[in-house]
Amino acid sequence: MPNLPLYTSIADLPGYYYDAQKNRYFPLKGPIPGSSHASSSSSSAPHHKPVSDSTPTVNSYLKADLRTVKLIQARELYGDVIASGKARCNFKEKFQNFLASKPVFWKFRGTDTMGDSALQEMPINVDTLEGQRESSVLLTGNISGSLSFFGVGGGDQHIGHPVNCCPELVWPSAGENQMFGEVPGDIWQLSGASLQMSSNISCIKLFKKCSPLVHDDVSDIQHALISTLGSDISGGSVYILNLIEPLDFNRTIPVIRRRIHEVASFNCSIWTADCQSSGGRAVIGTNMGAASVDMGTGRISWILHGKSDIFALQLIHSENVVLCGLRNGMIVTIDTRERQEVAKRLLRHRIPYLPIDRRNSRTSSQQWYKLTGNIFPSCTVKMPSSISSLVSLQFDDRYFLASSMDGSVKLYDHRLIQRGAVQTYDGHANSHTRVQLGVDPTETFVTSGGEDCKFRLWNIKSGKLIFEDKFGDAVPSTICWRRAGRGQNGYLGCEANCSGAWLGSQGGIHYVNWPRT
Repeated sequence: MPNLPLYTSIADLPGYYYDAQKNRYFPLKGPIPGSSHASSSSSSAPHHKPVSDSTPTVNSYLKADLRTVKLIQARELYGDVIASGKARCNFKEKFQNFLASKPVFWKFRGTDTMGDSALQEMPINVDTLEGQRESSVLLTGNISGSLSFFGVGGGDQHIGHPVNCCPELVWPSAGENQMFGEVPGDIWQLSGASLQMSSNISCIKLFKKCSPLVHDDVSDIQHALISTLGSDISGGSVYILNLIEPLDFNRTIPVIRRRIHEVASFNCSIWTADCQSSGGRAVIGTNMGAASVDMGTGRISWILHGKSDIFALQLIHSENVVLCGLRNGMIVTIDTRERQEVAKRLLRHRIPYLPIDRRNSRTSSQQWYKLTGNIFPSCTVKMPSSISSLVSLQFDDRYFLASSMDGSVKLYDHRLIQRGAVQTYDGHANSHTRVQLGVDPTETFVTSGGEDCKFRLWNIKSGKLIFEDKFGDAVPSTICWRRAGRGQNGYLGCEANCSGAWLGSQGGIHYVNWPRT
């Protein structure tokens, strides 16, 4: 039997004892050989204090360790395919679910309201007094319009005069801490790295130019797309934040103000945005429809008109097609390429749908949505309520996840979209809040915050709810997965054996992580 994993505690487990020479656990069937009778379970039972009701989580961790041992034992006996209840399952999938069911949450002090509307981690080059160095920063935006840089990891305390934001364990409690997982380092609110925008930061996206001849994460990141929602006085705007040149946080003029410029302005609200990886074009979701913006010239071309706000969108299929999630619950697929006809007029569509509350009625009548744009009518689907978030899977962008404001979370296949969802995820809590879905880098799990302030995690393939609990008093509304690290060279990224993500809410910036196989 192979050595037990590092995350398994070498300790006494209920019903088992550990043999150090054989490096494995054995069932406790009577006295352990070589031990005295006084140490037997029968004689020692009266001396044990009953476990109080105040420590259920500790007991659950002991049971979790026992499940780990049983899983490994089953793998050794039956191979990768093991029995689970009345069915059989894959050992790796079962073990991944177990690890993800025990996440750890940290809150960074002094970050209240930061990142509650948008956040992205990015690699940058920074000019310091000691010379140029590579760093990783967290760019956050909140509903008050504040745009801020936070340094991530060791060494950033020497950039300018930063304010330290140290992590504090918030779940589970310190006395019930996990036996595995990384402890995040401090983050630093960098001096001169904040800017007050005109309105709510509605979106932050990164431009990546990936050259096959260059394998440098920092050189890949060229710009950041930033959009503002708009206000009663003016509409939303689209900005570019220049990240090509090294950033200098020691100057008197704030670094964001020196690097940001407006590309286009609208006379309507901007709810969401996405951009091509080359940075040539962005797609904007507004309360009047969807528009394409040339990021070089600022020219605006409308690709969809309708009476329903676009709350979510996602570029797919070589970035020539965009998914749009509307306030009325429709998800439509649009061709973003400009038409070659002389008129270039958008096509009018009448898309049929049957109201949810009338589908079981014999007298129900079909209704129609009127939209104008380059729409694929056969690739349209209706969810029960306003669309909250859309995420296309990277391994195969024919699949996408969608959530709506009735608590529905579903997985769709473009090829089978008329048949409805291919997987559903139960247990979500949402009625009116735009909450972002998160998919981990391995595309094994999907996560979301809820209006009950709980964080939920599901297995994408099986639809099983793996974790559900509350770690704060605010809705976790945004998520950004941690960048992969580079080993032990001082650069702080996500450890190779750990999944980690940043969470933004009114309660501040949080970090969640769990081990992975």
